Amino acid sequence: MDRVLPSTRQRLTAPAPAASRKAFIFIISAPSGAGKTTLRKAALAVFTDMRYSVSFTTRPPRPGEENGRDYMFVTAPEFEAGIRGGRWAEWARVHGNYYGTSADVLAQSLESGCDILLDIDVQGARQICARFPESVTIFIMPPSLEVLRRRLVLRGTDRPEVIAMRIENAGREMAQRDVYRHVVVNDDLETAITELIHIIDSYRHGG
Repeated sequence: MDRVLPSTRQRLTAPAPAASRKAFIFIISAPSGAGKTTLRKAALAVFTDMRYSVSFTTRPPRPGEENGRDYMFVTAPEFEAGIRGGRWAEWARVHGNYYGTSADVLAQSLESGCDILLDIDVQGARQICARFPESVTIFIMPPSLEVLRRRLVLRGTDRPEVIAMRIENAGREMAQRDVYRHVVVNDDLETAITELIHIIDSYRHGG
């Protein structure tokens, strides 16, 4: 990664002042284990003025995750109250847990002219695009389901039955990749990072 990011930073021009440029919503989706977290962090390291929308979730934190950085961890009753109150721009129940995006965070970012990056699933991306049709959607693909299975096993955070469920869901998600504007295959990490950064930069600086 270090061999890619410095040279990429040198190629990027400074962002236009917020008042004179249109803000974009960038949406990254991928099956669990496809590497979207690594790619998202790499993009945010380059585009330091871009805001990241931290998703809310009711699932427990994984080792090393921090509240407010990786996710906003809330209880199921809190999340369900947010559904009733219209708090979420999108939400879904995935693998038995709720995930959602704050509508206020998106509205504030667009109003201030600040680009914002979302890391959400396919169902959530559809909801956001219905509300914000100019959103830039990017799907991260694993090279194959077998490669994805190996990555999930090596990650060591899920039981075999959970991995099997994630692989089944991944197949359904990958079948919907054509609804996204861009598809990045994460076979080689450095290549995928470079491609993702070029996609984002092309919108931020008008192609």
